Amino acid sequence: MQEPFLEIRNATVWRGETAALRDFSLTLRHGESVAILGPNGAGKSTLLKLLTGEVRPEADPRTVCRLFGEDLWSLEELRHRIGVVMPEDIARFHPEETARDVVLSSLRGAFGRTRDMRFSARDRSTADSAIARLGISALAERDFGTLSSGERRRFLIARALVHDPAVLVLDEPSTALDFAASLSLVSALRELAAAGHTLVLVTHHPGEIPPEIARAILLDRGRIVADGPKRRVLTAPVLGELFGLPLAVSWSGGWCDVKPA
Repeated sequence: MQEPFLEIRNATVWRGETAALRDFSLTLRHGESVAILGPNGAGKSTLLKLLTGEVRPEADPRTVCRLFGEDLWSLEELRHRIGVVMPEDIARFHPEETARDVVLSSLRGAFGRTRDMRFSARDRSTADSAIARLGISALAERDFGTLSSGERRRFLIARALVHDPAVLVLDEPSTALDFAASLSLVSALRELAAAGHTLVLVTHHPGEIPPEIARAILLDRGRIVADGPKRRVLTAPVLGELFGLPLAVSWSGGWCDVKPA
């Protein structure tokens, strides 16, 4: 069995006066891609912040929270080990920034290139390789703001891959994408998973979980309500109770299709 990159036991995380995660335990391992689902307010965003080191659980002698086997870590170190793609990051770049510089600036921990930034030939080669993996090399010199939503999302993934992270976290990657762009993005995720990347996909939509992701985790009100092989977890009774709707679930080729019952 692969080593865990995330170990959480008996953790409670407060967001203001609300326990966003309560007595929470979860283990995620290298080589095992997972999908995390749940309604708004379920605790998905807080779990992501734990995973990326942005928040810490309440101090308690029973609590364990380790990333890559360490109880203490720096955000700088984590940036090289966990690549994070969030839709809201698009707004952090000037529309006239070149798409290549969006990717290059990740090597300096920045959102966009400043005049004093210098990049070596090796830096440029690393960025271009990440861009090529997403099939968007022809767009690299375009202004970021002129690209479609799907194209910009791909450059964000290339930006996350530039450090060759062990884990790639994608927070609702298809948000605001049209049908064609969503299909193209899912195809890119399938290629990354097939190439051996460990993916953590956070989504509202069971239908966008690719066949390469075999484990599903359902959250509700700060707790895990189901965790296991997705065919066992993503069932009509379980999803219906989670979302408060009568649902029908079918499967085809490793894809889950959920419709109103």
